[in-house]
Amino acid sequence: MGKLAIWAQLESKPGKEKELEEFLKSAQPLAEREPGTITWYAIKMGPGKYGIFDTFADENGRNAHLNGEIAKALFAKAKDLLATPPKIDKPEILASKTGRG
Repeated sequence: MGKLAIWAQLESKPGKEKELEEFLKSAQPLAEREPGTITWYAIKMGPGKYGIFDTFADENGRNAHLNGEIAKALFAKAKDLLATPPKIDKPEILASKTGRG
């Protein structure tokens, strides 16, 4: 189970929703290659509102992700796709449940 997380909130510019969604979907293979990232989710929360939620066993994994390819690509595209800068939080996971299927 991951003990640490990242919660990034994203708001797309009007008309850029599909482009942001495609960017988020394209980031999955990058997350798969990060050994310190336990789970990675790209989420649509509503019209123009998106999020990324990741979990990590330790601070090294979290920092590697924050300095990794997904973060670099997101910040490179932020001015084109996002209405506001990403809001990044670093929560600590107190409890979780994992399932099989």
